[in-house]
Amino acid sequence: MALYEHVFLARQDISTQQVEALVEQFKAVIEGNEGKVGKIENWGLRTLTYRINKNRKAHYILMNLDAPHKAVAEMERQMGLNEDILRFMTIKVEELDEEQSAMMQKRDRDDRRRGERGAAGGRDRGPRRNEAAAE
Repeated sequence: MALYEHVFLARQDISTQQVEALVEQFKAVIEGNEGKVGKIENWGLRTLTYRINKNRKAHYILMNLDAPHKAVAEMERQMGLNEDILRFMTIKVEELDEEQSAMMQKRDRDDRRRGERGAAGGRDRGPRRNEAAAE
């Protein structure tokens, strides 16, 4: 079977539970056609570069697939009919990466930066110019 990375964008006005239901629906399609779904990452609600069908934001989801082409084709066909899916893209890859994707690593890094900031906003400016010159 072939290996794929699949990303889809869901409308901004659906809830997180509805996004999870969409993931389960498409996972069932893949598994029903002798495929396997590996890692699933929810990248969250993110701002789009440009509007798509009057949406400024979208829920981003990544799925690693080990499935035959017919399973992926059926999933894409159903996504095309679903009004909650704005866009999707499937890429055939040589091997699946089970580590966190770059998007999740970036989110973790951003969260750590926010957590490190104290009352001064995380900046230790050191002595002022006048104080340094006086010493």
